[in-house]
Amino acid sequence: MPASTVTSKGQITVPAEVRKALGLRSGSRVNFVLRTDSGAYELVPETRSVASLKGSITINGPAVTLEEMDEAISAGSAATLGR
Repeated sequence: MPASTVTSKGQITVPAEVRKALGLRSGSRVNFVLRTDSGAYELVPETRSVASLKGSITINGPAVTLEEMDEAISAGSAATLGR
């Protein structure tokens, strides 16, 4: 069974096999859920809906059309390939 030690600052390192099983990466958030039937805590990865991302990206300038995107990609590819 994986185990970890609590530091003097109250921190723990989640063992690699547990991180992998829970899909945790650097920056992942977890919740500690008290199981009232047993009194134990369950570590649950925090999930968010796509809607919670609204407003997290700022857009500077006017909207770009798909045609303009395609042209920029073509120009970038040509410049990279030296054409």
